[in-house]
Amino acid sequence: MSKGRPKHQSRGATADPADMPLAVVVLAAGQGKRMRSTLPKVLQPLAGRPLLAHVLETARALSPAAIHVVHGYGGEAVRRKLADAPVNWVHQAEQLGTGHAVLQAAPQLHPDHRVLILYGDVPLITADTLRQLLEGCGPDDLALLTVELEDPEGYGRIIRDASDQVLRIVEEKDASDKQRAIHECNTGVMAVPAKRLVPWLQQLRNANAQGEYYLTDVIAAAVRDGVAVNALIAAGEEEVQGVNDKVQLSMVEATYRLREAVALMEAGVTVIDPLRLDVRGKVEAGRDVTLDVNVVLEGRVKLGDNVKIGPNCVLRDVEIGAGTEIAANCVLENSVVGAGCRIGPFARIRPDSVLADEVHVGNFVEVKKTRLGAGSKANHLTYLGDAVVGSGVNVGAGTVTCNYDGADKSVTTIGDGAFIGSGTMLVAPVTIGANATIGAGSTITREAPAQKLTLARSSQVTVEGWERPVKKKD
Repeated sequence: MSKGRPKHQSRGATADPADMPLAVVVLAAGQGKRMRSTLPKVLQPLAGRPLLAHVLETARALSPAAIHVVHGYGGEAVRRKLADAPVNWVHQAEQLGTGHAVLQAAPQLHPDHRVLILYGDVPLITADTLRQLLEGCGPDDLALLTVELEDPEGYGRIIRDASDQVLRIVEEKDASDKQRAIHECNTGVMAVPAKRLVPWLQQLRNANAQGEYYLTDVIAAAVRDGVAVNALIAAGEEEVQGVNDKVQLSMVEATYRLREAVALMEAGVTVIDPLRLDVRGKVEAGRDVTLDVNVVLEGRVKLGDNVKIGPNCVLRDVEIGAGTEIAANCVLENSVVGAGCRIGPFARIRPDSVLADEVHVGNFVEVKKTRLGAGSKANHLTYLGDAVVGSGVNVGAGTVTCNYDGADKSVTTIGDGAFIGSGTMLVAPVTIGANATIGAGSTITREAPAQKLTLARSSQVTVEGWERPVKKKD
């Protein structure tokens, strides 16, 4: 037995497996009662995406001719959630076992194809492992993925003969005490020539403790018919971990997080604590990037050279330019940030915002659907929404672009070099000219001309003889 490498026990294969087109069948019909959730099991979230989405992504990496998803419980919800997935949906009206589930896809299988069987609740299996497995599947060869478990309770056991050849799989409920002592277990993942698989499925019987049609009985049928069973032992049990309850879901989530963190570190990213990084998408990172603790990266995130992300930040579908530093507790989404910027702490960059190079957005500043020109600054307590801000602009603390009138959004335009005093309200639509200065505390409702000081304040009044109200004593 060998980990990470198929045991080629081929008995005269007549064609190169690589010449056989691939079809993938994903079993995703289970309810998942132990989840105690109204959500079908395969829609439970892993790194922000359904379990099934991870399996389909891995399947697509193998460039199959077709992917068939067998669904049952909550099938309409599954199909609706993954409506854009390029798959053929197959309905299993009754859940009568794994063999019965694969049989539902049989009419869609071409006899010249290899069939790879995967599971919608086993999300961490890798394309590399599956490629190794497929090397052992040819016209007269079946490839089976097994795993060695320290505690094999609940798993089907792999039964081998004196020559170490796989004979069959025995489910735990049907196993003897001696067989239960075996630590090599079935993962359920296998690759089978379709011309062999379909007749074997049609011959399955449910004379077992569960009263189900076991896919595992295909192994015994292969041995009976002289078809080689090439076993590949998975490199680790984490890769083939199934998800049946929220505890197992959390374990898989932790494994996924660590795997993604390790991949980033191997690419040169400094991760302060790999156990406190949460990657929920695709990350592209340059050289000397640093990620502090509790950073969440969602969607597609691109980080330039020397980017530093502080603790407790969330980045969702963003591009960050080289040398930019994002301080603690910032949220950025669907935006582009240029090189050499300083963001935060406690800043929020909302969708459709574009920050040019050397922009500063400070603490408690919110930017929405706004363009900030090179070198502009909004350092404190400011809201910039639906605005076009030029280069070298200084926006004082407490400035608000009043962009919404209760029905429509309007644009505020601020020219290059403008200075906006603290506590200013810019009531859109409004334009502030280049190098204009707006006096602190102004409410601007009309155009402020370039290179001029514009004020809009009421006169200061002191009321003589006024006394502050005092609460009456009971």
